[in-house]
Amino acid sequence: MEVIFLLREINFISFRLSSTLKNYSMKSFFTGLFFCGTSLSALAQDEAPILSAYDPHVLFSPMFYPMGESITRASTGEANVGYWQNRADYQMKVSLNDVTHEISGSVTITYKNNSPHILPFLWLQLDQNLFTKESRGQVRMPVDGRSRYGDAKSNFNGGFKIRALQLNDAIITDYIITDTRMQIRLPKPMAASGDEVKIKIDYAFVLPEYGADRCGIQPTKNGDIFSVAQWYPRMCVFDDVEGWNTLPYLGPSEFYLEYGDFDFTITAPASHIVVASGELLNPSEVLTPIQLTRFEEAKKSDKTVMIRREKEITEASSRPATATLTWHYKISNARDASWASSKAFIWDAAKINLPGGKTSLAMSVYPTESKGEKGWGRSTEYTKASVENYSKRWFVYPYPVATNVASNIGGMEYPGIVFCGYQAETDGLFGVTDHEFGHTWFPMIVGSNERKYGWMDEGFNTFINSLAVVDFNKGEYKTAPATMESRGGYMFGNNSEALMNTPDGLQEANIGTALYSKPGYGLQLLRNEILGPLRFDYAFRTYIQRWAYKHPTPWDFFRTMENVAGESLGWFWKGWFLENFKLDQAIVSVGYENNDAVNGALVTIANLNQMAMPVNLTYETVNGEKGSLKFPVEIWNNSIAKKIKLPTKDKLKTVTIDPARIFPDLNFSNNEWKGD
Repeated sequence: MEVIFLLREINFISFRLSSTLKNYSMKSFFTGLFFCGTSLSALAQDEAPILSAYDPHVLFSPMFYPMGESITRASTGEANVGYWQNRADYQMKVSLNDVTHEISGSVTITYKNNSPHILPFLWLQLDQNLFTKESRGQVRMPVDGRSRYGDAKSNFNGGFKIRALQLNDAIITDYIITDTRMQIRLPKPMAASGDEVKIKIDYAFVLPEYGADRCGIQPTKNGDIFSVAQWYPRMCVFDDVEGWNTLPYLGPSEFYLEYGDFDFTITAPASHIVVASGELLNPSEVLTPIQLTRFEEAKKSDKTVMIRREKEITEASSRPATATLTWHYKISNARDASWASSKAFIWDAAKINLPGGKTSLAMSVYPTESKGEKGWGRSTEYTKASVENYSKRWFVYPYPVATNVASNIGGMEYPGIVFCGYQAETDGLFGVTDHEFGHTWFPMIVGSNERKYGWMDEGFNTFINSLAVVDFNKGEYKTAPATMESRGGYMFGNNSEALMNTPDGLQEANIGTALYSKPGYGLQLLRNEILGPLRFDYAFRTYIQRWAYKHPTPWDFFRTMENVAGESLGWFWKGWFLENFKLDQAIVSVGYENNDAVNGALVTIANLNQMAMPVNLTYETVNGEKGSLKFPVEIWNNSIAKKIKLPTKDKLKTVTIDPARIFPDLNFSNNEWKGD
């Protein structure tokens, strides 16, 4: 998704945040429960009751999962023996008019019904209809200002114009368009388990200058840059969870798409360079001889090779001498395709080295305004490094190219191609490049439902970005860690919202937190503080492998992580993902066994709000002895408070819970005790 949110969050996602809890509902618990172990003992019966909002039964309920195994989805979190998924293959032929900004042509969709259901009708997505004045997305925009997803005051009135529709070569008129959806009512229902139909649609639309930060037009001194997405009618997903997924496209929520092969041609002015998802099939027809030589050289070079230099942009000889050219691209087993076109492009590329000896090609196209070592001159280096890193860590990059396009879009991802802000530089350009190509893994490979669960792609991607920024060039852009004390209130304050909301249902100001930083940081905690990197990484890779090119739900992710890591995590999923629970760990009292320090210190800690986490505790005695203890979250599964005996023989100077400010405690003032 867009980098506007990412750039605000990426610098602290792998680190810690916090703030002050202002008020919470008081609920009294008095606990005298015995915790088995040598370091924990029961609270004394004469201690005062502790006021707490925490109820362990709410967090540790054994009834976390809403259902058991089904024929399509296993209790282990993987696809079951009866899992099915429909398929959509696309052939597109379109032309770009760089004066009127109209894109026109046709799409032929071969749709295969692999489901066990008869389908009497089909649903398609018409995402460009968001940009009609009367669309639901525009109606919900503020009338007195511009949202990044639309502008109610704009005079632009776009949308698809459907010129003709054929079904299996027969003209069909029995269809309806409702906002950003189109229903085709079939003269003969599709049979279950393998039936196919072909849908051909002739259409046109005018590309908006600013298309909800997903497509658009960037003027430059040498010509406009056209970044083109959501440019053809696309099949809605029909799945085993909800049947037809027909939520309207409103702007904030992204996409949920079927997998298939894409074979498409784009006819543009011959002065343009056109880049797109997938492999260019006819380079000799659209490149000059020198460009073709450089293009082939780049495929073998670990260093960036210039295919079209800045000075060549204004030279007529840098493009074939004809009015228009048709560029032919193909990408296989993908969920979407996109492209960009401009006569203003500088173009460079380098080889990507993948595990197993495979290779791909990193490319960048950008205008003169973006050039330079601080700017897009390093874009291909960043692209190559990101793809190689994620391929090594998680799953091999599946596409023949990875193209970065400088545009007026802050950051947006598509298979094999991304759009990033043309003014981005240094760490900003690395951050947006790494984030957008990180989306290759979520949701391009792991095809989650972005329309409903934005955190399953944005949050997962933000998490892997937090590792990549450390990996890149020996930490060139790694920043000093921020603690939860400085940021926790932003994640968990009174205006925050739970992650398990659709992006459309969130306040726009909360999207960066709820979709990016909060789930991303939650995965950091799960990896570093709860499971450990070895167990987490193995489970996370298994999730990617299990659901590559499939459609997982949140429950499939939760179950996979638990089964592979061997840990019951319902308390974590509920507190961090499903609800918006708050954390407040506290030191209640400090004393000594039989009132004598030589017998050891007794520290009572409590959980004062509804989230629970493991406890990291450190201490120092007056004689300088230091120690640290770690306690698992299970100390809270039947109690609000625990008494800990420290292995000391001297008086204590300090005792601190979470000294590194790792956990999202909203009141760090009660985390530290100091002796007289």
